[in-house]
Amino acid sequence: MMRYSRDLRGYGRSSPDPKWPGGAKIAVQIVVNYEEGGENSIEHGDAASEAFLSEIIGAQPWPGQRHWNMESIYDYGSRAGFWRLYRLLKDFPVTVYGVATALERSPDQVAAMQEAGWEIATHGLKWIDYKDVPRETEAEHLARAIELHRQVTGQRPLGFYQGRTSMNTVALGCEEGGFAYLADSIADDLPYWHLHQGRAQLIVPYTMDANDMRFSSGQGFGTGQEFFDYLRDSFDILYAEGQAGAPKMMSIGLHCRLAGRPGRAMAIRRFLDHACAHDGVWFATRLDIAKHWAQTHPHVAERLLPSQMDRDDFVARFGGIYEHSPWVAERVWDGEMGAVHDHATGLSRRMAQIFRAASDEERLDVLKAHPDLAGKLAAARRLTAASTQEQASAGLDALTDDERAAFSRLNSAYAEKHGFPFIIAVRDHDKASILAAMQSRVENDTFTERHEAEEQVIRIAELRLKEILP
Repeated sequence: MMRYSRDLRGYGRSSPDPKWPGGAKIAVQIVVNYEEGGENSIEHGDAASEAFLSEIIGAQPWPGQRHWNMESIYDYGSRAGFWRLYRLLKDFPVTVYGVATALERSPDQVAAMQEAGWEIATHGLKWIDYKDVPRETEAEHLARAIELHRQVTGQRPLGFYQGRTSMNTVALGCEEGGFAYLADSIADDLPYWHLHQGRAQLIVPYTMDANDMRFSSGQGFGTGQEFFDYLRDSFDILYAEGQAGAPKMMSIGLHCRLAGRPGRAMAIRRFLDHACAHDGVWFATRLDIAKHWAQTHPHVAERLLPSQMDRDDFVARFGGIYEHSPWVAERVWDGEMGAVHDHATGLSRRMAQIFRAASDEERLDVLKAHPDLAGKLAAARRLTAASTQEQASAGLDALTDDERAAFSRLNSAYAEKHGFPFIIAVRDHDKASILAAMQSRVENDTFTERHEAEEQVIRIAELRLKEILP
């Protein structure tokens, strides 16, 4: 078996109403990344200079050497860029992603953040790439970051964004146990719950598109106007979705050394003016959003998760979805399963895939396992519970003598011609439409009817699963 870890379904076609405070149509969340003084540098004990997110497109690390231009670009962020963003944003709720060693080296800036009432989340111990860092070392860095953050700010961080992650980062954040939210995800426009080792951890996703980091990439923003246009358009479509009844969250990522430059800061000013000209806009910190979501949409632990069931329980629960054919459920469990199969649509389509992949003989046996409609098994009360309920839903348990005779005649004619019983998803029909379908389909050639019968089996399974799963 294989259990697929990624959830590609998310909220599906109907996202939940976040019920933002005051009935807001959109939550706008602005992040100021504070990394200056925490980046790769020989003076910080690293093996090479920094090469990421700067004005030097295509920069490479200088092993064993300090890079004056790179360091002074970062210095601009702390010396000038931060204060420009601070003047623009000090009256708005803001979340700071603060690298612990950078915060330690910037007491004036930390004091200003706290005076403005900004949330300071941890951005890790150092602004380095954790891709190849051993798990134990990354865990140690996280613990040191939390303690240093507490020493510098007076309290431990309740949010965590590493940024340059490893495959262990989110797991380590979950296992640390003290975070109200993690932000190392770009997977959604709304918060969501992530399960790790049976414990639910709230994720408040971040952004890499509405982010000034694209000023430092080959494919990105060239001018402040382009950045403003992108922020405005993002806001406008999300606001419209909120007006239509599906409010979302808009994250904006800023860096002091990038958006703090004069020609880019103007884009932030223009965006703030644009957003504030609309009613129903909730500016919030990420912690505000996390607390609201946890209260309004708490994790529901008791929901049935097929991908997490053991084989015997799974087959016992779903082995009857295909009439008297538990092998379909067995093969589903034995194959790849994940979060996408924890809902009716995903599991029904996976079961349909297994059914369609089966041999001709196996598929025919499934057809033959279905009972006649209003036939002898129904009269003898020998139908499965699912079939009994389904036939009753269409009134097939209460037929007149004439109706019973008509069903009996058509059942016999159909089975004699095609070699399997007439199958239809009765929950989609009533008595009259079922009889009409029987009269029509008995005239089909067997090749056509075989395909139709198999698709009806798949539809029956889908309807049965919807009775069990959301």
